[in-house]
Amino acid sequence: MLSAYIRVMDLLHRACLFIAGAGIVLITLIIPWGVFTRYVLNSASSWPEPMAILVMIWVSFLSAVVCYREHLHIGVSIVPAMLQGRQRQLLGWFIEMCMLVINVFMLWWGTKLIQTTWYQSIAEFPIVSVGASYLPVPIGGLITVLFVIERLWTGRLFPVADGEALSTVSTE
Repeated sequence: MLSAYIRVMDLLHRACLFIAGAGIVLITLIIPWGVFTRYVLNSASSWPEPMAILVMIWVSFLSAVVCYREHLHIGVSIVPAMLQGRQRQLLGWFIEMCMLVINVFMLWWGTKLIQTTWYQSIAEFPIVSVGASYLPVPIGGLITVLFVIERLWTGRLFPVADGEALSTVSTE
């Protein structure tokens, strides 16, 4: 069962990585269009900047999820490096429980925020709901919760970097 869960988390990890990467590519196409219309055509488009902001929200949350799973998330390793055995494990569990609480908070209140703002529209994109722009908050929280469960289940709390590859995802 654990190996099946890890395979599903690998797929989810790859999907987040792909979507975040595609978002970066999309932003690099959108921004030059805005610059071109403003300075070359002398008639600025109103949509590139708000669209780039919406895409950047997705990129930010999904990149944070990827970094968390790859143990690249912000963390200080001095204290865990000084600890051994049970103390180190307890610190790891405490940190993961904090991550769990924060991300359940994001999931719950992010969903409430979406429900509250769903029927408001974005001025530049009247067909897009303001609530839809907040979707990355609970989605990022949910995915991180799934990755926290994986980390607790496997016990990989403070892995030592092997120097060869940063990704925990197999490339086969």
